[in-house]
Amino acid sequence: MVIPGKGSEQKPANIRTITWGDLTWIDIIQPTEETTRYLGENYKFHPLDLEDCLSRRQLSKIEEYPQYLFVIFHFPSYDKTKRVSNILQWPVFVGDKYLITLRPGALKAVDEMFHECELNEEARMEYFSQGSGYLLYRIIDRAIDEYFSVLAKIMSLMEDIEDNVFNEEIEVGRELSILRRDIITQRRVMFPERALTVELESKLKRFSKIDLSVYFSDHIDHLNKICETLDECREVIDVFKDADYLLSSYRANRVTRVIAIIMAIVAPFLVVSCLFGMNVILPGGMQQGNLKTFGILLGVIFVMICGLLFILRRKRLI
Repeated sequence: MVIPGKGSEQKPANIRTITWGDLTWIDIIQPTEETTRYLGENYKFHPLDLEDCLSRRQLSKIEEYPQYLFVIFHFPSYDKTKRVSNILQWPVFVGDKYLITLRPGALKAVDEMFHECELNEEARMEYFSQGSGYLLYRIIDRAIDEYFSVLAKIMSLMEDIEDNVFNEEIEVGRELSILRRDIITQRRVMFPERALTVELESKLKRFSKIDLSVYFSDHIDHLNKICETLDECREVIDVFKDADYLLSSYRANRVTRVIAIIMAIVAPFLVVSCLFGMNVILPGGMQQGNLKTFGILLGVIFVMICGLLFILRRKRLI
């Protein structure tokens, strides 16, 4: 298929297109300088927008022009092997007769929808017949629905940690830190997306043949639910973290008490043995063994142990 435009440069291999009626969906995977140069040759896009397509440090935003909208979405993804959440940047150009999506290749929802449109004529008619604004809405809707599986995974991990926090035999400090980092990453993405969706609703009207207000209200409800759930998860994780810290401190105090008792028992032996182990003449020190002297030493040690234990008990250290 040929992309409608004014340029004649050959289309790069990472550009896929679907056309139905007068609307074309252009999906670009792993955009490169060659890709943006091709778009610049075939469309009157602002050079700064094309430059932003290659940048990986852009904020979510909407740039409005007379002929098109330029939108930068962000979407979180979860790496199961590294157990780390990543932020994927997803630029979109919306015009009257085209929708151009540029993505890093990891957006499963967009991939599935594109393949569905390639293989199914009814899907193309359903998604393309109401304009590029409605098509973008359906893509966002698919991405939000997919995110609920990520949210369910976070909730599942929280339930596992909840069971382990109060288990003294399991250390959950590292697991809590990893999950807390993931929740913070999710919030950094989803909260700006909620504000972006509210702004996008009014700007997409001119590219849609139907009123999208009701559809975007559903989007906003879902995003509100996601953001509220992430807030609850953060609060619960903070509670778990505090509980783990208190329990860890309690376990450390118990170990300290045991060490204190052991030292109270061992210290007098060390003191007496050190004194009488010196090469000087001391009272009770004899070359030959004496049972009476030995008994006196044991009595002194016993009194010292009792005294130390009494002091530790009075100070409530044991």
